[in-house]
Amino acid sequence: MNKPKILIQLDTDAKTSVFDAVVAIDSGVDHLLQYAGIRPDDVRGLVHGAMYTRGLADLKNTAIFVGGSNVSEGEAIAATAKDTLFDPFRVSIMLDSNGANSTAAAAVLCAAKHTPLEETSALVLAATGAVGQRVCRILANEKAQVIVASRSLERSKECVARLIAGGAPADRLTAISSLDLTVLEGALERSHLLFGCGAAGSKLIAADQFQRATSLKVAIDLNAVPPSGIEGIGIMDKGVQRGGRFDYGALGVGGLKMKIHKACIEALFASNDRFLDCQEMLDIGRSILAAQK
Repeated sequence: MNKPKILIQLDTDAKTSVFDAVVAIDSGVDHLLQYAGIRPDDVRGLVHGAMYTRGLADLKNTAIFVGGSNVSEGEAIAATAKDTLFDPFRVSIMLDSNGANSTAAAAVLCAAKHTPLEETSALVLAATGAVGQRVCRILANEKAQVIVASRSLERSKECVARLIAGGAPADRLTAISSLDLTVLEGALERSHLLFGCGAAGSKLIAADQFQRATSLKVAIDLNAVPPSGIEGIGIMDKGVQRGGRFDYGALGVGGLKMKIHKACIEALFASNDRFLDCQEMLDIGRSILAAQK
């Protein structure tokens, strides 16, 4: 008889996320252990508790979810947890701080429904944020040419350097400043995909600039709070065709994001050796879409 499924929620915020807890329970977790305000120094002891309390055959029924609103802090927690594990004492780990990984995976997969990613040119606005960086990483790994845009050219270049240090191919990443309108409009003109990854209520591009981009095949705005990041895209748009372009708003991507989130939690309990980051979530999302065909 299998042991109950236990998910250990490590949250970097002062209070654990209700959203993440509800999704975990809806995904079939039997027991949810929640820890708030987690810092790297806290992690080793908690992970040891997960590693040593069940027999080796039952370790797949214990898993760790790293969440919270600060993605860089979540990455540090997940890395410490991963480094604490060793054979044969392992449990699976999922990193999805602020929903950045599952959101980025869902956004890229929505675009891929309409055009192959390989050798496609993609412009990512507000690319230096948590979701934007992951969208850029996935696109580059999928062999797209990625234009990494931020208001600050220096921050865009720093973002590209971080992506390359993390293993993304350098020849597929170009940094620009979105405040340089000539450069921005040139990037729009040669792009097939447009992703708006800005903060809530942050307008990234005006409708007149956007509508002049005749090469665009897909435009995705991940901002769920008015005004739209990409002016002219509605929050509920889900593959809405406008001319030769397909548009997605935040909730239009959100359905697939939720499916990926739940499927990833379920996948944690299939074995005791998974580490789910954005690329792994992309693969799980692909499996979801393939099963729907």
